[in-house]
Parts: sequence; C-alpha cells; structure tokens
Amino acid sequence: MYSLELNLRYSPFPLSIQKKELEDAKRIFDEIKSSMNDTLESSNLIELRCDKVQDKLIAVRAKEIISVQIYEKSSVAGGAKRPGFSLNID
Repeated sequence: MYSLELNLRYSPFPLSIQKKELEDAKRIFDEIKSSMNDTLESSNLIELRCDKVQDKLIAVRAKEIISVQIYEKSSVAGGAKRPGFSLNID
C-alpha cells in the first residue's frame, strides 16, 4: 500500500490517501504537480479517492497545496522509513 500525502497552506495537518499500486500513486502525484504549476491564473479542484477506505473522498484546490509526497505504507512498524524528508546522519 502506498500513501500519497498533501500538505496544505495554513494547515498543520496533512491530507492523505492510500493506493494499492505504485503506478496509480505516481500518476496522481504527477497530476497534482501539473495542477500546482497551472494554478497561477486558475483555481483547479483536485478530487482524490482512497483505495484503503472506499468511501473516503478528498477535494482540494490545487493552489492551496504546498507539497505532495509518496511513501510506502509498511505493515512492519519497526523497520519502516518515516514519511517526509529527513537527514540520515551516521
């Protein structure tokens, strides 16, 4: 399962959906990036559907998205990499 996480302007909490296939998550990721670039004059509305929770739908204005990321949601809690960006200092 792959999580797609959006961070919104002026919101401390991210929005996320899960996709079963990496290709689906990458396709949505690319669509969101494209919409973020196209929002200078318009205000596109992006609708997202979750594979894990079938009734979960999210609609958000593209101009309010400040970042988007994909990460693998592992069932193993111990060895899973945390989502987000981090520095690994040895």
